[in-house]
Amino acid sequence: MTEPGSLIEQIEALEAEANEALAGAATAADVEAARVRFIGRKEGRLTAIMRGLGALSAEQRPAVGEAANRARERITVALEQAAGRVAGPQPGSGGPDLTLPGRSPWRGARHPVTEVIDEICRVLAGLGFTRARGPEAETDWYNFVALNTPLDHPAADMHDTFYLTPDVLLRSHTSPVQIRTMQRHRPPIRIVAPGMCYRRDPFDASHAPAFEQLEGLAVDEGITFVDLRATLARFARGLFGPQTRVRFRPSFFPFTEPSAEVDVSCVVCGGSGCSTCKGTGWVEIMGAGMVDPAVFDNLGYDAERYTGFAFGMGPARIALMRYGIPDIRLLYESDVRFLEQITGP
Repeated sequence: MTEPGSLIEQIEALEAEANEALAGAATAADVEAARVRFIGRKEGRLTAIMRGLGALSAEQRPAVGEAANRARERITVALEQAAGRVAGPQPGSGGPDLTLPGRSPWRGARHPVTEVIDEICRVLAGLGFTRARGPEAETDWYNFVALNTPLDHPAADMHDTFYLTPDVLLRSHTSPVQIRTMQRHRPPIRIVAPGMCYRRDPFDASHAPAFEQLEGLAVDEGITFVDLRATLARFARGLFGPQTRVRFRPSFFPFTEPSAEVDVSCVVCGGSGCSTCKGTGWVEIMGAGMVDPAVFDNLGYDAERYTGFAFGMGPARIALMRYGIPDIRLLYESDVRFLEQITGP
């Protein structure tokens, strides 16, 4: 009869031999061969020892059986580790999935409205305008009262404006930036103020409740409507091309007097008439006018000494015209494939 100590030594030697074989396994077939050789049901060398436990005495059997079970468990763990090593990373394992097709990384691009805003600011910078910013949450004094718009005006009504508190709201235009700039600085002033604005407008093909707006302001001694017209004509030609024509139509805004709507000749048809300009040859791009003296009075400016002009436009509308986009809602799509059509991948 084999001594228990001798059997335990054989078991330990088998375990060491199994570990050595699995460490050198290079393929799944190598791992499977080691499994069959050491713990296979029919030919496994450790299995054969375990089958012979019944021939041992009751005193010998526990020690040998414990050593055999312990060796089997360790060899099984080693087999699993070797199998995972030769198989490589698997999908969902946290490592790279080498079965997936190669993909180049997606590169971001500027939004078309951002492109238009930056270009407008570059053109106006050449005319002496500096970019300015202000808070999007404003008091009703900055948003309405200081701009010669009484709080009983329809624009200040709850149906048109997003109020946060009874006297704090999400600005409905970037004109408050003009007020804050004039509070901080004395003339001469030339600023362009882009930023987000909020109105209770329906989300349709030409309106959005949250949108970018861009306004300009110039204040100095001796500024006239001629300066306003010359500035906007130079701006339009710098933005749309040297052949662009500009026309002014009388209008009304509470904070400018006189006021005008500003049109440019259609850049799509050159003024001959198309669907973009609705057959008129003209496209409205902004409102403008001379700063109302009442606005200067609200800020302590001497309206007899200083004059100025202001203008405002929606860069999203210009982006629609420039890129031939039929619906403003497309600018808010999260599908990058649409934006790639405009700005490129």
